Amino acid sequence: MTDKLTSIRWILAFILGLSTFSQAQERPDILFIAIDDMNDWVEPLGGHPQAKTPNINALAERGMLFTNAHAPGAACLPSRTAILTGVSPFNSGIYEQAGDWRIDLENITTLPRYFRDNDYRTLGGGKLFHAHTYSLDGFQGQQDTSAWDAYFPSLERQLVDEVRPAPGQTPGPAVGNGRQSGDFDFYPVVVTDSAMGDGQTVSWISRELEAAYTGPRFISAGIYRPHLPWYVPQRYFDMHPLEQVLLPEYLENDTSDIPDSALFGQEVSMGPDTMDWVRQNGGTGKWQEAVQGYLASMSYSDAMVGELIAALDRSGRADNTIIVLWSDHGFHLGEKERWGKMTLWEESSHVPFIIVAPGITTPGSSTDEVVSLQSIYATLAELSGLEVPEHVDGNSLLPLLRNPDMEWDDVATTTFGYGNFAVRGDRYRYVVYSDGEEELYDHANDSNEWNNLANDPAYQEIKSAMAGRLPPRSAWTDEIVFPRGSEQTEEGQ
Repeated sequence: MTDKLTSIRWILAFILGLSTFSQAQERPDILFIAIDDMNDWVEPLGGHPQAKTPNINALAERGMLFTNAHAPGAACLPSRTAILTGVSPFNSGIYEQAGDWRIDLENITTLPRYFRDNDYRTLGGGKLFHAHTYSLDGFQGQQDTSAWDAYFPSLERQLVDEVRPAPGQTPGPAVGNGRQSGDFDFYPVVVTDSAMGDGQTVSWISRELEAAYTGPRFISAGIYRPHLPWYVPQRYFDMHPLEQVLLPEYLENDTSDIPDSALFGQEVSMGPDTMDWVRQNGGTGKWQEAVQGYLASMSYSDAMVGELIAALDRSGRADNTIIVLWSDHGFHLGEKERWGKMTLWEESSHVPFIIVAPGITTPGSSTDEVVSLQSIYATLAELSGLEVPEHVDGNSLLPLLRNPDMEWDDVATTTFGYGNFAVRGDRYRYVVYSDGEEELYDHANDSNEWNNLANDPAYQEIKSAMAGRLPPRSAWTDEIVFPRGSEQTEEGQ
């Protein structure tokens, strides 16, 4: 009798194990593609007529494209921190390029750690958490070393050494009067795609995508381009012949109707001084060269996306893999006399955002409803059948993924600096600064944000309604300038 009971228990345990194994197999893999400094020029968003990003375009055709998606922060550190911790900048206090979530949010479970805690194998490479190539400390950045089963190049380092032109190869100074880092430069390099930093990362991730493994996986690929400097192989420059490069739409004296508060980021970004340098006494000067460098870097980044998707397709797991592609913020290339990010205007916040969720998203679907990347954490949790952690800000986008035609009553809030907010709705952008100065733009009639309507009496009701969507002042967390208990200079972009 005892032997019989033992056999029955063994059989039940075996059946239960098979059931658990089956459930584990059914849980979706996640391919999480983070791109640095990519603005809305990509082909699916039509921001620049000469952008060549066929792989991102093809990815959009596989799932849902969010045409009106915005970053929670206007720079790398605050935006990535918000997306990967699930905590909005106004709740974390990390508004700018300073602070360290590992100190200030030390008890928060990050997105990759959340999946690892829920029995996912977590693999990553490249820039995911804030990092940069300006110093050895920057190569690691603010990595969550507890979140990964394996990382390339290592758990202690997110970025590899980058390929640069030989000393003296680039003509003249690398920087006009822009960032003191010396990385405002654009020049082809004689190297293969795979030898670039992103190429090395994508090669490693591609091998992991194709590797046999039982159970769900969270795989993150951090693509550094089109972050400055714009050094990519020659063929990507050749895709955008210099003499044919079109400049972005530009209005002389565009900034004449904005408050002085709007220039608060000048000391850490690139404004009129850089604009004068690229124009060289009113002409196009270096402007076309810079735009060519950015377009070339976008095309290189797009090629990296293509390699990742090709590897996923070869793996045989694409039908059970959620793909998320996003950029941490946008980038100005002369609009409003700015180069870079760190503004509360459209070019700083509007980003590519695509989700492919097999069985949920309709291939080739899109929505014009405004969404925030702050929703990524909650959305992935729900798509994976997991509970959304209590600390997570942002609404799951699952209803919108299922029905792209539904009305979505939400706004996207972007911050940079304590007390400075942009609220983006389906039609209007409202900006308010810490001193109370305001801007209001009607995107139905002014997609370039050339006409500030904040002081127009006809728009006071709309302005008040947009201001009403701000988080209450009582909820704002004081700005964290330096990690507590240590000194830190401001990190690069």
